[in-house]
Amino acid sequence: MARQGLDALDGRMLRLLRERPREGLLEIARRLGVARGTLQARLDRLTGSGVVTGYGPEVDVSALGHVVEAFTTFEVDQSAREAITARLRAVPQILEARIVTGPGDIWCRIAGTSNHHVQQVIDHVLEVPGVRRSTTVIALSEVIPYRVQPLVDEVAGLPANSDARRDRPVPGIRFED
Repeated sequence: MARQGLDALDGRMLRLLRERPREGLLEIARRLGVARGTLQARLDRLTGSGVVTGYGPEVDVSALGHVVEAFTTFEVDQSAREAITARLRAVPQILEARIVTGPGDIWCRIAGTSNHHVQQVIDHVLEVPGVRRSTTVIALSEVIPYRVQPLVDEVAGLPANSDARRDRPVPGIRFED
């Protein structure tokens, strides 16, 4: 997908939509000082181009009793990768899976009710023809939750010292192209 250009208004709009997902577009437009139609047109553009991908609630899987988070890399036979991926989709505890480079082939984020439960999920996957072995790490704590807003702010050109940016970069650290 080609990079989608964002301006400061897009960045501020996306921040408000993430911070206040239940607030109406009219109120968000008022907060931004733009017409509702302007906001709707920008939101439609960002949705149509794939920048905005959904509007559902964020769910805390630990509140569902799945308090153990594991990251497992599976080594697989490349000829069986599509069939293995289809089988992975059928396992509810696999929250996401990605094809990766390095010592493994498929990386999975797994949620379990206990370490034993995570082991059962891994053992189930290891029974799939073409899956050779796995390597797993267990998350002990979350230090940076999944986030996109700092990146949105940077792409939108919002200055690092602006009140529009709450996630401040480390002073003196700047990543350049």
